[in-house]
Amino acid sequence: MSAVFAIIVFLLTLTLVIWQPRNLSIGWSACGGAVLALLVGVVHLNDVWTVAGIIWNATLSFVAIIIISLILDRVGFFEWAALHMARLAKGHGIRMFIFISILGAFISALFANDGGALILTPIVLAMVRALKFDERHVFPFVIACGFIADTTSLPLVVSNLVNIVSADFFGITFSRYALHMFLPTVFSLIASVTVLYLYFRKDWPHHYAMSDLKNPASALKDIRMFHLSWFVLIILVAGYFVSSLFKIPVSFIALAIAFIFLFLGSRSPAIQTTAILKSAPWAIVFFSLGMYVVVYGLRNAGIIQLLAYVIEEGTKGGLFAGTLMMGFVSAVLSALMNNMPTVMINALSIDATPMTGLMRRALVYANVVGADLGPKMTPIGSLATLLWLHVLSEKGVKIRWGQYFKIGVVITLPVLVITLMGVYLSVLLFA
Repeated sequence: MSAVFAIIVFLLTLTLVIWQPRNLSIGWSACGGAVLALLVGVVHLNDVWTVAGIIWNATLSFVAIIIISLILDRVGFFEWAALHMARLAKGHGIRMFIFISILGAFISALFANDGGALILTPIVLAMVRALKFDERHVFPFVIACGFIADTTSLPLVVSNLVNIVSADFFGITFSRYALHMFLPTVFSLIASVTVLYLYFRKDWPHHYAMSDLKNPASALKDIRMFHLSWFVLIILVAGYFVSSLFKIPVSFIALAIAFIFLFLGSRSPAIQTTAILKSAPWAIVFFSLGMYVVVYGLRNAGIIQLLAYVIEEGTKGGLFAGTLMMGFVSAVLSALMNNMPTVMINALSIDATPMTGLMRRALVYANVVGADLGPKMTPIGSLATLLWLHVLSEKGVKIRWGQYFKIGVVITLPVLVITLMGVYLSVLLFA
């Protein structure tokens, strides 16, 4: 009976999170599900403390990274970078697409996929409209920004919330994670650019007038803060790797830099620190805690053991087959029921298997890849995609769910296969 209750609570919570009736916060929905799970007895109070110990570092890191990216956005950092990419392309439309994709990959790596999609997309949209592209030429750039943001959110622990959750759960240091994910990220970026180019090959603009581009310097709202940003970012990246050496939680580094940045920003006329703090994704803290408690109810009810058995059976074909199997299981579940609960469920399931050594390592990283890429197949795959679609709608770009699904599946599947091949090779290479 407990298994039935656990499944009902999970499905009800997931429905509210995705549907968001009357703009109900995802934090309230997830916490409501956690309270219901406690009331029906599928989890206990000690489980809540266990979950809090698992997710606190991930959620605080994510909030800090978004705060940093919001400050950089107010300074004009990202628009300055996008305009430089467009100027570097020297009027060649396809070359600009490639350079913007590379910029998107760097932004997603350092400032998480949400920063890459939600901040860069409006900037690129405004830029290509200023270049007098018609809507047929604008659309591929919009899709590329959203797609690249997720497919290249692999390289660092902080590049995606699911990365942090998985790394914390399995005790993977920042440096070790970066080492193992470098090759899959390169594979994913090359595959993403290639697949996007081929899919929209008839729609890419061939040329644009350089005279229609703004001067990159005009995008900067505070020159002093812009120069300080470079030093802050260097310290941030260095701090990530130092944290691995001294086993410091990555959230301590990110939060320290966020506070320093906020202090510096408080002296800038271009930055309203109060507004930035209010717009930070605080709801994700409560969402992560509540959703993980609900997922923990599935574990207590024995549902996780069933998935663990499926995973174990899927590894009998060898390391390559096991890597592909885990990646596709994670991707499909992420597309159907959102990537956050998926990566949690799969992490618990992998931990419940007797897998060790290379196979266990391959399963862990393939699960992350599937949870990062799989959401692109459907509009409900990630909260960032739902918000991205809403932002685009407000900018006059309406993408129907059916249209999105068609594009998402066709583009995601080949990129997923190639990226999982990168995982397989990386696991062998760094054995």
